[in-house]
Amino acid sequence: MGNLAQDITTWIGDYARSAGMTSLVVGISGGIDSSVVSTLCARTGLKTIALSMPIRQRPELHDLSRRHGQWLEKNFTNVEHRTVNLTQPFDEFERSMILHGFTSDLGLANSRSRLRMVCLYQIAQSSQGLVVGTGNRVEDFGVGFYTKYGDGGVDISPIGDLMKTEVWQLGRDLGVLEEIITTPPTDGLWDDGRTDQDQLGGLTYERLERAMHLDETEIKPANDQEGLDLYQYRKIRARSLHKMTPIPVFKKGYHGVV
Repeated sequence: MGNLAQDITTWIGDYARSAGMTSLVVGISGGIDSSVVSTLCARTGLKTIALSMPIRQRPELHDLSRRHGQWLEKNFTNVEHRTVNLTQPFDEFERSMILHGFTSDLGLANSRSRLRMVCLYQIAQSSQGLVVGTGNRVEDFGVGFYTKYGDGGVDISPIGDLMKTEVWQLGRDLGVLEEIITTPPTDGLWDDGRTDQDQLGGLTYERLERAMHLDETEIKPANDQEGLDLYQYRKIRARSLHKMTPIPVFKKGYHGVV
């Protein structure tokens, strides 16, 4: 995947320069997606701000984020790794929402992601920079496994056309820490440490990608398991389609559904 890494690196740099930007800002979580994207950003030669933003972060995940940031700074002179602890601001927000009775656990989990987005844009606009997204194709355009206006709120999406398995391989090619590659993926938004697989009905990314391929090509499942996976994929996708379609806009002349 050497050519792919170079192609994405060139694309990021070309886009940033054409937009008149001088830096790239990317949140790093200790996961494979953000590790790959931050490494690709570093390879552009542009100033790259890799930002760890713990919110009640599990120690092992924050440690991976910190170690990846150190690895970036060791290997690229244009990288600046910063840690901005957002636990206290989130705690205050949570207390306020609970006080007013708005206690959705899912809402609060998504609010962690949205708080990080606000932080990324504050730093980007203070650094003449772009916020670089870390979503891959199966998450962003298959099952919509991201937070609307959270990690989905970005300026560019370098790996949005890559499947998760391709991102893992690209990580190996780029020399990303092996522990990051082998650690079960998680969005890090829950105190109980649930993984992506836990939240995706027990489906691995390999099975999700196969189901996505079947759905897009209309190929019949080869066996009962693929059929069940396809059903589960479509069920998850249906719940998240609102994230992947344009915001509905009222058009004059609408008089209700007949």
